[in-house]
Amino acid sequence: MKVNDFMTTRLESVDADQSVYDAVEKMVDRRIRSLLVRFPGDDMTDGVITARDIVYKVLAQGKDPKTLRVGEIASRPIACIDKDIPLVEAAAIMEQNGVARLFACDGSTIVGVLSMMDAMAAMLILRARGDHVS
Repeated sequence: MKVNDFMTTRLESVDADQSVYDAVEKMVDRRIRSLLVRFPGDDMTDGVITARDIVYKVLAQGKDPKTLRVGEIASRPIACIDKDIPLVEAAAIMEQNGVARLFACDGSTIVGVLSMMDAMAAMLILRARGDHVS
């Protein structure tokens, strides 16, 4: 099984110059834990903002989410992997880098995201099919 078999292809994003409050609204409204942050330029300059970033870098530090820009707290560069690598390899990359999501790329274009939840769902599907899950 490959990353592109289980990745999420509907990517939600926010522009780097939007407020953190705008990002929070979008994340809560869509019930998601992260957003791709679009910086001017090609896809490889993009970043990511997560619920953890917002709690740790904004709320816990008493910063104003209405005046703070998403680009100021986004993590960059994003971890990007080839969409065709095996799922097991992607899980190992997550573990080695201590990240909860990897963006999947086709060349230099971001085409999806693989989260820990996607990887766990894949494990359940493989087990239900009778495939070996280690």
